[in-house]
Amino acid sequence: MGGARTARGQTVKSAKQQQLERSWESNAHAWTEAVRGGAIASRRLGTDAAIIDSILTRDPRRVLDVGCGEGWLARALATRDIDVTGIDASAPLIERARAEAGGTFHVCSFSALPGATMLGKYDVVVCNFALLDEDIVPVLQALRSLIQARGALIVQTVHPWTARGDGEYRDGWRTETFAGFGDGFSEPMPWFFRTLSSWTSALDDGGYRVEELREPLHPETGEPLSLLLIASPHN
Repeated sequence: MGGARTARGQTVKSAKQQQLERSWESNAHAWTEAVRGGAIASRRLGTDAAIIDSILTRDPRRVLDVGCGEGWLARALATRDIDVTGIDASAPLIERARAEAGGTFHVCSFSALPGATMLGKYDVVVCNFALLDEDIVPVLQALRSLIQARGALIVQTVHPWTARGDGEYRDGWRTETFAGFGDGFSEPMPWFFRTLSSWTSALDDGGYRVEELREPLHPETGEPLSLLLIASPHN
């Protein structure tokens, strides 16, 4: 997550950013239980498989999982002999990831990425439902320096067409209450809805060229479960 900067270069977080961080701190246990218990239908139906398949098509040796949560993706890739580093701003989630192993995990906020030289370089950088803030361009720019030559950035997000719900199809803040994900979610989460053109514009402004779009489909309804954007840094 980013934020405005003062004259002294200090980051000032907006109310939405602060609430977003509180949500992942407060809901860490409930989220871990939901993920590990298979409580999230869209993940079972195809979004987990979609992100793994997108990564494997790049045949990576090293992967950076940005917003790794409790570490499920690192564990899945570790079984395929891929070296995974996971970062997340939520210390409780990183603690849970470390307890299950499968990778190297660091507490690291998005605003700290420009100085995170300990992270090194990666064949693939993944943001799996992790870019939730309004201004993501600084994050995308910071991640460019962590991608190897001929490497890729893979973003999976809610599909703009189905996720719009009853709201208008335009950028704006929405609220996730985690209804249907199980018990224990005590803090709603604000997240920033983007249209497809907004996603591609953000990637272009961040210094990337979109190589491929993927739309995993619900196996019964045929509606899109998510949107995957596979991009490479501009030269």
